[in-house]
Amino acid sequence: MGQMITLTAADGFELGAYRADPEGAAKGGIVVIQEIFGVNEHIRDLCDRFADLGYLAVAPAVYDRYQKDFQVGYTPDDIATGRELKEKGNANFDDVMADVEAARKVAAEAGKVGITGFCWGGVVTWAAACRLDFQAASCYYGGGILPHVDEQPNCPTILHFGEHDAGIPLADVDRIAKAHPECPVYIYDADHGFHCDMRGSFKPHAAQVASVRTFRLFDEHLSA
Repeated sequence: MGQMITLTAADGFELGAYRADPEGAAKGGIVVIQEIFGVNEHIRDLCDRFADLGYLAVAPAVYDRYQKDFQVGYTPDDIATGRELKEKGNANFDDVMADVEAARKVAAEAGKVGITGFCWGGVVTWAAACRLDFQAASCYYGGGILPHVDEQPNCPTILHFGEHDAGIPLADVDRIAKAHPECPVYIYDADHGFHCDMRGSFKPHAAQVASVRTFRLFDEHLSA
């Protein structure tokens, strides 16, 4: 359904992105932010699903500044490489925001724009909701949100966490919830990565409930 395109950030850097268009007129745009595994098959599939629901979906390759066209699976070696690139992204977070903004501008062809992301992409989604012009945001298991917890989202924002996620202590989730009572925080009987049906940690019920909440958020704030 979708295709790879080229985005241009404000500093002139060109990065790849996956774009999925709906059939007929779009009811809004959605930027999808990758896990540490790049714009891989799973992320492209999510974009296609959003397009099936009537949205223009764009997933920027936010690792392109460090390793062009990076996409891997979920082996221990893949995880190690993805984490290395994540640290480069964290060290150059303004560049990440510039790349997300480039994707937002394309998604805005469809009108109002939401953003969602997973793992490190959940952190990027939180920061983008605070710093950029999005109309709704859904953050999935963003373990690095705490350093940005004092920032204030500019749009309705929801967060999803797994109760059994060893990488994100529930004490951290509680701190986020207390700092932002206006942002619904949902905790699922699941581990990290529960939304990805290509990982061993996939939890169908949790993924479905979280997806419904995300779809409702976007339908309410993007297509109204």
